[in-house]
This record gives sequence, structure tokens and C-alpha cells, in this order.
Amino acid sequence: MDETQIIPAATLVLYAQEDGQTRHLLLERGASLRFAAGALVFPGGRVDEQDREHAPALPGLAPDDAAARVAAIRETLEEAGLAIGIFPQPAAYVIEAWRAKLKEGVKFAALLAEGGHGLELGALTPFARWCPRHKMSRNFDTRFYVARYDGPLDAAEADGGESVTLLWLGAAEALAESDAGRHKLIFPTRRNLERLAAHPTYDEMLAHIAATPMATITPEIKEINGEMRLVIPEGLGYPVVSAPASEAAA
Repeated sequence: MDETQIIPAATLVLYAQEDGQTRHLLLERGASLRFAAGALVFPGGRVDEQDREHAPALPGLAPDDAAARVAAIRETLEEAGLAIGIFPQPAAYVIEAWRAKLKEGVKFAALLAEGGHGLELGALTPFARWCPRHKMSRNFDTRFYVARYDGPLDAAEADGGESVTLLWLGAAEALAESDAGRHKLIFPTRRNLERLAAHPTYDEMLAHIAATPMATITPEIKEINGEMRLVIPEGLGYPVVSAPASEAAA
């Protein structure tokens, strides 16, 4: 495969609490989108050149990691209206104005500088990295991060474009919703929700991450006992490492 077809991306998995239960923010993507149309996904998107330009000013991390964290923060702001890893925390009216200006093409770094805000990239912890290599026109090399969210859940608001609906769901609840046919999950999201369900609190997840090796995951289709299966490596923290090959297109 031509490596130029691999698009860097970043995703943010939020840990929030409501009535003593952990909730994660999931977005329902628009039905007309080219990638994961109609599916529930975590907020995120491609790493833009502006994210790379901003990253060198934020020392202490490898450039690709820093740029991906900037992208995860920016995309979560754009798609859901939540300011994760931004200090001081902007007011709701500032977030609304930023979202509008980002749509107009104003650079994220310029908006932050104008208001005297900065980024705390350490608020994001690397969780996983997935790089499927399907026979498609575009494939994404996606870095997943986890972060705590302590604000009100109703502060999240869909952008009405890429995200048409926002849901705060427990990981097990999201899996059950998909199994019941009420929501669509793509293969990486399902595997990550299974992993989240096994570590239901933020502190448990951080401990799990610290004790688990991380490597780029590229699912492969293999024949197992006469059945074609989609397989990921063992030993990387995922409770389920094999599923019917049909999930590759789900």
C-alpha cells in the first residue's frame, strides 16, 4: 500500500462520572460521511498541519505525539464543545465563539493566544494506536488518548456536521446498545469499548495502561478453524482479539 494513503489521526476517550457510574462521550457520525457513516465513535479526527505547527511550542513530547494530542483537544472542542486540556478553562461563550471561528478556518493556536490560554498536553494519556490497512482509498493511523472530564455532561453539544448526536454511555452499555441493533460500532471502537469495560474507573485505566505494553495495532484477516476472522495481537490489553471478518466492514 502507498504509505501516503495513511492519514495521521487522534481520538480522545473521556472518563466522566454521573451518579457514581463511568460515562464515555460517543458521537454518532453523519450518515453521509465517507468514513464510519452512522457509527458511534469517540471524538477525534485527522492531525492537521496547524497541529504540527503548534506542537513544537509544547516541549517534552515527541513531535508526532504532541501534534496528535493537540489534534485530539482541538477536534473534541470542534465536535463536542468541550475544552479538555485547555487552561485557564474558557467560559461557555468563549468555546462557542472558538467553534465558529475554527469552522471559518481560524487557527487553533491563534485563538488560544488571543485569550491567553494554553494547552496541558499531560492531561491526555496515550491509550492505544490503531492503523488498519484495508484496501481503501484512505486509512487512518489513529492515536487514542484517555482523559478525565469533571464538567457537566450537558455541556457537550454536537456540531451538527460530522457529529449529529452525542451520547454519554458506559462502555458495557454502549456495547449492549450495539448488540441490540440500536447503534453501529466499527471494529476498533468495539474492541476499545470492551477494554474500557474491563477497567471502569479512570484510576483503574491509568494503572492498566502503565502495566500494559503498547504497539501499533493493524488487524489482520486469518482463517481460524475454517472461519475467516479479523484478528489483533494478544498481550496489548484487549479482552477480545478475534471477531468474524465481516466486522471489517461494519
